[in-house]
Amino acid sequence: MGITSEDVVLIQPAKTPGDHTVVTVNCPDKAGLGCDICRVILEFGLRINRADFSTDGRWCYMVFWVAPYSSSHRVDWESLKNRVYYETPSCLGPYYFGNKSDGPSSSSLYLLKIFCVDRKGLLHDVTKVLTELEFTIQRVKVMTTPDGRVVDLFLITDNLQLLHTKERQDDTCRYLLNVFKDNCIDCEMQVAGPQYETLRAFSSIPEAVAEELFNPDLFEMDSGEQLGEKKEKATITVDNQLSPAHTLLQIECVDQKGLFYDILRTSKECNIGVAYGRFAPSKKGLRNVDLIIQQTNGKKIVDPKHLDILCTRLKHAMLHPLRVIIVSRGPDTELLVANPVELSGKGRPRVFYDVTSALRKSGICIFSAEIGRHSTQDREWEVYRFLLDESREFPLSSPESRSKIVKRVRRTLMGW
Repeated sequence: MGITSEDVVLIQPAKTPGDHTVVTVNCPDKAGLGCDICRVILEFGLRINRADFSTDGRWCYMVFWVAPYSSSHRVDWESLKNRVYYETPSCLGPYYFGNKSDGPSSSSLYLLKIFCVDRKGLLHDVTKVLTELEFTIQRVKVMTTPDGRVVDLFLITDNLQLLHTKERQDDTCRYLLNVFKDNCIDCEMQVAGPQYETLRAFSSIPEAVAEELFNPDLFEMDSGEQLGEKKEKATITVDNQLSPAHTLLQIECVDQKGLFYDILRTSKECNIGVAYGRFAPSKKGLRNVDLIIQQTNGKKIVDPKHLDILCTRLKHAMLHPLRVIIVSRGPDTELLVANPVELSGKGRPRVFYDVTSALRKSGICIFSAEIGRHSTQDREWEVYRFLLDESREFPLSSPESRSKIVKRVRRTLMGW
């Protein structure tokens, strides 16, 4: 019969507004499991305020104290429970998705075409609805026509794994048409065939732009240049005396959105196992994280060069998990946002949502947008490109306005 979600994932709802909801996971272990679960929590727009987890390499026990980033944000806790359960090794069989074996796999891409009358903030509003419906936007191509209309092409996957059914497709289009009413002219859904492969990537980024966006020494730059307000900090203390088989990392850094996810993602990429982790509550804007780690061979890390590489990668992830710049593209102005792609091939959750939200709140219209991939020598990146319209409040020819836009977008992405 298999292990049920009730045996693996327990969610204790917050008793009063402002309290934390407690998510407990008790299941067999697998490499990178903590990263995978943190990613799901981030996808649902939740902040991890505290966490404790431990594993003996075979079985793990994790507890997360979570809360929405916004008090107005509604969370489908049952869906979160199912998604977390699906990430655990206990559900490698189709235990809770009743229709899973009847259609394409969860990796199947679908093309959603939306034809609308353009208006300010429309792209973010569509993104918000798709996020609420539990779709993941893999790629997007947004084009504004001279007559004031917009064509949005979204390549999406369904977190509920039901999009292969006609009912899910029809319900989605019907819901979008109902929400946007007079603005939405038409909506179509279909399996993304080979003819849409061009949406998976865009033309290469100019060399000068790529050099600025993927500058490996970015985290060495003065923090005032990057944020103007918030002092960045990331310190890592290594202790190899505590245990004969494990290395202790004591981390202190500025609190930010997705911090625990970024730390565990980097550990996973470096092929490091975390035997015990403690993510302490934020104090005065700082987080303390304790990780007891070891290599895949069951030994602690004693090679200074290996430790230096790990600590450098962690500092990169904590100080600059995302890159944000504004450049000129001929007479136009383009905002670029980049984040590392996981080993699994997945990009960071909710980036498109957060960027479009920041631009909408700033009153900046998006003429066109696209998502693609770019490879550097050491890794693959997911890159978001937004061609911006001129704004009265933020004249794009002004260096000061450009700097303000970058700071606002970055602060939204970091949850500050």
